[in-house]
Amino acid sequence: PEIAAFGPAMASPAASPDSSVPSGPTSDSENLSPDELELLAKLEEQNRLLEADSKSMRSVNGSRRNSGSSLVSSSSASSNLGHLEEDTWILWGRVVNEWDEWRKKKEKLLKELIRKGIPHHFRAIVWQLLCSATDMPVKNQYSELLKMSSPCEKLIRRDIARTYPEHEFFKGQDSLGQEVLFNVMKAYSLVDREVGYCQGSAFIVGLLLMQMPEEEAFCVFVRLMQEYRLRELFKPSMAELGLCIYQFEYLLQEQLPELNVHFRSQSFLTSMYASSWFLTLFLTTFPLPVATRVFDIFMYEGLEIVFRVGLALLQFNQAELVQLDMEGMSQFFQKVIPHQFDSCPDKLILKASQVKFNAKKMKRLEKEYAAIKNKEMEEQIEIKRLRTENRLLKQRIETLEKESAALADRLIQVASKI
Repeated sequence: PEIAAFGPAMASPAASPDSSVPSGPTSDSENLSPDELELLAKLEEQNRLLEADSKSMRSVNGSRRNSGSSLVSSSSASSNLGHLEEDTWILWGRVVNEWDEWRKKKEKLLKELIRKGIPHHFRAIVWQLLCSATDMPVKNQYSELLKMSSPCEKLIRRDIARTYPEHEFFKGQDSLGQEVLFNVMKAYSLVDREVGYCQGSAFIVGLLLMQMPEEEAFCVFVRLMQEYRLRELFKPSMAELGLCIYQFEYLLQEQLPELNVHFRSQSFLTSMYASSWFLTLFLTTFPLPVATRVFDIFMYEGLEIVFRVGLALLQFNQAELVQLDMEGMSQFFQKVIPHQFDSCPDKLILKASQVKFNAKKMKRLEKEYAAIKNKEMEEQIEIKRLRTENRLLKQRIETLEKESAALADRLIQVASKI
C-alpha cells in the first residue's frame, strides 16, 4: 500500500503571511499563569546568560590579566544557568503534559518557545506531538516490514555509510546507527513504492534516530513525508524541488536584487547552492547543534523556515558574495557559511524570523509555476504530435514514391509491348 492510505491527513504545518518572533508580550499571555509568565521571562534571560558565559570563557582562555574577574563572571553565569535549566524543564514539562491546551490556546507562545530551541531531552516527544506521529497505525506494521525485502536495499546500503560518517552513532559498517538507519529507510521504501528511497532523506531519518527509537523515528518520517511536502520533494520527478527553487528565486530577486543580478552574471544557479537546503533541511550544511535548531522550527512551521534561513544567510553574506566569481562563491558556500553561526545559532534564528515571507504570495507563485509547467507539457505534447505526424507523412511519401515507381515501370512495360 502506498503512503496515502495511512489514516486521515492532518493539517499542514503552520504558515502565516508574516510570522516573526513577537517583540513584546504575545496575545497568548492572557492564557498564561503568573508562574508561566515568570518562566518565560527567565527564558529570555537564559539566552543572554549563555552568550555572556561563552564570552567569559573566551576571555578566560585568551587573557591572563583578567582571569580572576572572568572566572567569577563565568562561575556566576553558570550558577544562574543551572537554575534556568531547571525552569526550562518545568516549563517544557507543562507544555508536554498540557499539549492540547498549548496547541490550541497558546499557539503563538509555543512558536516562540520552539524558536528559542526545544531542550534536548524533550525533543523526541515534542517532535512526535508536533507532527501527530504518536499512536500511528503504521507503527504496528514496522516489524513485519523489516522481514520483507526491498528493491532499494543495495542503494540504501551504499548511502548510509555516507550519512553522518563522523558521528559516533553511525561510525562503522556494523554500528547500531547504520543498522537502524537501514531498517527505517527500507521500511519506508516498502510502504511508499512510488518514492522508494531518495538520496538525502537518510540525513533526516538519521537525525530522528539520534533522538528516538527506530519505530518512533519511522512514524515521524512517515508523517513528515505525508504532511510537510517532503514526499513531493523526494518523488522521482522532484517537481516540488523545482517549485521551491522557483519560489526562492522570486524572493531573492525581490529582497536582494543586487545579489540576484550578480548570481546571474556569474551563471551561479539557485539550484547549485539551495537544492540541498530543501532536500536535507540544512542537515548537510550546518553542524548538528545549529541544524537541529532549524529542524525544531521546521517541525512546527514547515518548509517556510528553509526559505527564511536561506534568505537570512544570503542577506548576512551579500557584501562578500558580490565580490566573488563563481568558483569563489562555491567555496564560500562550502567552507565559510556552514560555520558562521556555530557559537550563536540564536543570531541566525532571529535573522530568519525577520525575513519578509508572505504565504499568500507563495501560493500565487505555486499557481504560476504550475501554469508554466502545464504550458511546457502542452508544448511537449504538441511537439511530440507534430513529430509523429511528420514521421507518418514521411512514411506516406515513401509509400507513394514506391507506388509511383511501380506504376512507371508498368507503363514502360506496356509501351514496349505496343
